[in-house]
Parts: sequence; C-alpha cells; structure tokens
Amino acid sequence: MRYVAGIDIGTSSTKAVVTDENLNIISQASASYSVEMPKPMFAQQEAKVWLEGFVKALRSAIEKSGAKKVEALCISGLYGGSGVPLDSNMNPLGPALIWMDKRAVEETEWVKKRIGVEKLFEITGNYVDPYFGFTKILWLKNHHGGWKKFNLLLSPKDYVIFKITGKIVTDYSSAGNIGGVFDLKRRSWSEELLKEMGIPYSLFPEDIIPSDTIAGRLNAQFSSVLGLKEGTPVVAGGIDAAVATYAAGVEKSGEHVAMIGTSMCWGTIHDGRYLTPKMVNMPYVVKPLKNVYSFGGATTAGALLEWFKRELAKNETLEELEEEASTIPPGSEGVKVEPYFMGERAPLWDPNLRGSITGLTLSTTRAHIYRAFLESIANSLKMNVDTAKATKIPLSNEMYVVGGVTKSKLLMKIIAQSVDMKIKTLPSSLDAPIGDAKLALNRKER
Repeated sequence: MRYVAGIDIGTSSTKAVVTDENLNIISQASASYSVEMPKPMFAQQEAKVWLEGFVKALRSAIEKSGAKKVEALCISGLYGGSGVPLDSNMNPLGPALIWMDKRAVEETEWVKKRIGVEKLFEITGNYVDPYFGFTKILWLKNHHGGWKKFNLLLSPKDYVIFKITGKIVTDYSSAGNIGGVFDLKRRSWSEELLKEMGIPYSLFPEDIIPSDTIAGRLNAQFSSVLGLKEGTPVVAGGIDAAVATYAAGVEKSGEHVAMIGTSMCWGTIHDGRYLTPKMVNMPYVVKPLKNVYSFGGATTAGALLEWFKRELAKNETLEELEEEASTIPPGSEGVKVEPYFMGERAPLWDPNLRGSITGLTLSTTRAHIYRAFLESIANSLKMNVDTAKATKIPLSNEMYVVGGVTKSKLLMKIIAQSVDMKIKTLPSSLDAPIGDAKLALNRKER
C-alpha cells in the first residue's frame, strides 16, 4: 500500500492528513492559530506561525498514522496576499498582509488612475482591489520602512516549501492569484505592469511550476523534525480554494465547488473564454497552461458564525445555535444580515462595505439572527453563481460544497434552496488536504 501526506496551511489552522493510494484517511491532525488585526480592516500573519502550524500538524498526523512510510507530501495554502517579505538572508522582514486585509485602498485608486482597469484586465484577466496581493505589495512599498531590503516575496506554502527543501518556487495558481503582476495569457510575470508599478521583477520566484510537480525534496533538518525520510518529494500544491475544488473531482468545464471555511470561495474551471473582472481568474491546479479557475466568494463566511458565537452566544455551541435556528422559518421573519464584516471581494469589489443586522423587532430572538447569518452566507453564494451564469460560464446543476461548515445540515439545506441546485459534499469535511494528497499521488518530476 502507498501512503502520502496532504497539508493545507489555512487562515485559522493548518490541517494535515495521511492517506493511502485510494485517498482513505489513515490519520489526521490540525494546529490552530490566529490572525493579527491591529487596526480595522488590517489582517496579517507572521511566517513563523505557518511554519510552526505545519510542523505541529504534520508531525502529529505522521505519528498517528503508525509510522507508515509516506512516499511524498504536498502543501496548499491560504491566499497569502502580499506574501512574506524576505531579506537577502531569507529572513522575514515583517508579517504578510493576507487576503482578508483591506488596507490598500489608496494604492487601488492609484492603479485605477495610473494603469486603468481595462489594461489591467486585458493583461491579467483580473480587476484591482485591496484584496489582491499586488495592491498590498504597493502598500508595503509605500509604508514599510524596510522596502529597499526586500529580496523576495513568498506565499505561505511557498515559504514553508523553501524552509523544508531549500528550493524557491511557486505554482501557477499562487502566481496568478497575486493579480495585477501576472500575465494570464502568457502564464508569466508581467514585466510591463511591474515596471509601471515600480515593483522589482526579482521579488518573485523565477521558477513557476504546475501544482502536481515536485518542487524539491525534504532536507535533513525537517526530516528529523517531522519523522519522515530525508529526500521525500515535496509537491508544489496551490491556492487552497483551487486545491479544494480539485479534491471534489473538478477537472472539466461546468463542474463547480463552494469551499466554505473562514471565508467562502466558489469556483469553476473553463478554457479562458469566459473571463470577467467581476471574478478572480487564475490558472487551475490541473493543466494550468490550459485551464482557468474563476472564483468569487465572501470575505467572511465561517468567520461570521465564529463572531456571532464569540459576541452573542459565548455559552452555546454552534450545534446548539443551529438547533434553535432550525425552528425559524425561511427569511428569518424579516431579519436580514449584510455579511460584509471585512468589506467584500468578487463580485462586488467594495472594501468599504460593512456588515449590518436589520429587521429587528421586540419578538426577534437570537435564533432569528443566527438563521439570518446562515442565510447571508447562502445569499453570497447565490450572487456568485448568478454572476457566473450572466457571463455564460457553463455550470452543471450539481454543486459540491466542501469545508468545515458542511457539518451544518441547516446551512446545507438553506444553500440548496437558495441556489436551486443539488448539493453534494465529500465524505470528510477535509477538503484541500485531500486535494493535496491527490496531487502527491499523481506527482510528476520536472
């Protein structure tokens, strides 16, 4: 029997699995951490948090597996926004501004005026917004005192790959998700746009490889730390949303998946004929030189439910809240939640949107409000599906929903009614780690 490991470095935790060649889960483990939010609309994380979470989760999964021989591992990760700024000695110069961060408002407006959204879309297939990594990089250029010492910018999982293999690489999905510095047609960094923005080309990895390609091999230091054989192949992986989509089996046009965790990403693949600036567009993790992964979503999804519990229901579990909410009729008797607690990305592209709860009366209960939160997640998903349909992207009438919140039967029911589609889930709530395991099993040499 063959065994591989899949690891997803997420926003709030890293999850690791060891599977056999049939993707049966032999063991799993996770390591939790938090996001730094020093100011409103700021969201950042230190590189050491990801490395420590990776080591803790994978080592635990390896130990639980009964010391099975793991022949390869693959790593996916959250969209790291600006990436980790590193100096010439490959030491971090500060935190990465992650996808949730919306501080680069002035830089976004500068790009609109200096370059223009039409030119940007023509080259990159994407819009401009504080969500994108390139606007966050511009913010660092304008505000980080150590900008001139920046030697390289690496995504979360690429930073970990460097630490455990010594190789500096990225994959096509991670490169494309940065946005305005990646030429989607040529599948390479855009020298023209980098020059116009005053961002050195050298800040990005020269080596861009497919997600199923071996990026490097496990070095002696981390071989000892993780309990794996030195030289174990480490596969490039990709952005977690795209890898989670692959975990659900999406490999052809028309298939689509919603990944709902801290945020929500709904996406589908096509051959590049259906690009719209209302969505994020990047190479897919399978056949990246041919397939485009287009996605939208919600900046806050599971994060909304965690906020609700923390602020309004500290002594109850999410399961208890769901049971209460299941007694409330659809529409929450007029209570409505606008879920924009951190602005919104595709397809609304408005960092200034804010969350709200309206329709309250003296008969409103906490259960009404909680159900309205669930309905707001479903409404965001429907908005993305409708945007894709308006762009003529072909979609099947079946949707996979993956991620931790799939444990909520009520939310799954609300989503099915909202999008009017058959909803399918994976046997496990784990999504991207399973996609990583698939990539590790199907790995290719360079």
